[in-house]
Amino acid sequence: MAATGVGAGDLISAGKAGAEFGLPLLWTAAFGAVLKFVLAEGVARWQLATGTTLMEGWTRAFGWPVRIWFLVYLVVWTFVVAAALLSACGLAAHALVPSLSVNLWAALHGVLCLVFVLLEGYGPFERVMKWAIGAMFLAIVGSAALRMPDAGSLLRGLAVPSVPGGSLLLVMGAVGGVGGTVTLLSYAYWMREKGWSGREWLRGARFDLAVGYVLTGIFGVAIILLAGQVLFPRGIRIAGSTGILDMAGILGESFGRTGELVFLVGFWAAVATSALGVWQGVPYLFAHIIGLMKGAPGADAEREVSTRSRLYRGYLLFMTFPPMLLFLAERPVFLVVLYAALGSIFMPFLAVTLLVLNNKKAHVGALANGPLSNLFLVLCVALFAYLAFLQVKAQLGGG
Repeated sequence: MAATGVGAGDLISAGKAGAEFGLPLLWTAAFGAVLKFVLAEGVARWQLATGTTLMEGWTRAFGWPVRIWFLVYLVVWTFVVAAALLSACGLAAHALVPSLSVNLWAALHGVLCLVFVLLEGYGPFERVMKWAIGAMFLAIVGSAALRMPDAGSLLRGLAVPSVPGGSLLLVMGAVGGVGGTVTLLSYAYWMREKGWSGREWLRGARFDLAVGYVLTGIFGVAIILLAGQVLFPRGIRIAGSTGILDMAGILGESFGRTGELVFLVGFWAAVATSALGVWQGVPYLFAHIIGLMKGAPGADAEREVSTRSRLYRGYLLFMTFPPMLLFLAERPVFLVVLYAALGSIFMPFLAVTLLVLNNKKAHVGALANGPLSNLFLVLCVALFAYLAFLQVKAQLGGG
C-alpha cells in the first residue's frame, strides 16, 4: 500500500507545500496519512464483515448509475495516470542514466511492468515491493536526515497545525494528495490474494494498514522537510516532477554526487513501485466492474477477477500502450478536463459510501463504524468535497 500509494503526485504535492511554506506544513503529510488509513480501513472492514468487496457493496446499494460512472472514471483515470506515472519513471531513470531519452525510459518502464505482472503472480510482486519500500525508505528518509532541522522546528511543524497566509490550497492538496486515491480499492484484492477473509482478520488488516500508512506519512514528511530545507530558502518552486529533481542537484552541491544519487534512487523507487502497484492492482478493478455489469455470479465473478482472466490481461495491455500516445500529444485538454471532473468526486464518494454502508449493522454487525471512524469520515467528506469544488472551479476557468 505504501509503495503503490506514494507516487509522483504525492511527491509533487508534498514538495510544493515544503518549497513554498517550509516546515510549518509538516503536519499535513501526517494528517493526510491518518485520513487515508481511515478510508482504507473502512474498505477492508466492509470486506471482512460481508465477504464482498466494497465495489460489490456499491453496485448492490446504488445500482447501474454507479457502475457506469465508475467504469468511465476508471478508464479515463487509467489513461491519464498511467501516462503520468510512466513520464515520472522516465524522468527519474533519465536523471540516473542520461544515455536514454525520457520517453524511451518511460516506455521501457511500461513494458517491464506489463511483462512482470503477466509472468509473475502475487507472491513475487509482494516480494519486489517489500525490497523497493526498503530502498525508498533508506534513500528518501536518509536524504531528509542529511538536512535535519533543529528538534524544536521539527516538532512544531508536526504537532502544531498551522495554515500560513495563502497556503490553504496547498494545505488541502498536501493532506488530500498523500497515500493514493483509486488504488485504495486494490487492497481488497491483495487481501484476497493473501487469503485474508472473515472477521478474525480485522486486527491483522488494521496492523498491516497502520504500518503502510505510517511509512506513507514518514515519506510525505521527509519530502516536505527536504523541500523546506533545500528549496524554500532559495525561493525555488515546484511545478512538476522536474522540480523534485532540483532537490537532487542541490543535495549534490552539499554532499557530492553520492548524496545526489541516493535521492535520485529514492525518487525512482517511489515512482517505479507506484507504477508497478498500479499495473498489478488496477486491472482487478476493471475485471470486477465488468463482471458485475455482466451479472457474473459467485465463482464466475471470481474467475473474472483472476490475474489469469482475459479481462485482467486485456486491461493490462490497454494501460501499457495507449497512454504512451500522451507522450506525443502532451495530454489532450478534453481528456484532462474529463479526468478532473470525474476524479474530483471519487474521494468524497468513497467517504460517503463508507459512512452509509459501514453504519448498516444488518450488513457489518459488530464491525460497524464507531464514533471516531464516523468523525474522520465526515472530515474526509468535507475535505475532498472542498477539493472537488476547487478542482471543478479551476477547470471551468474560475481561478
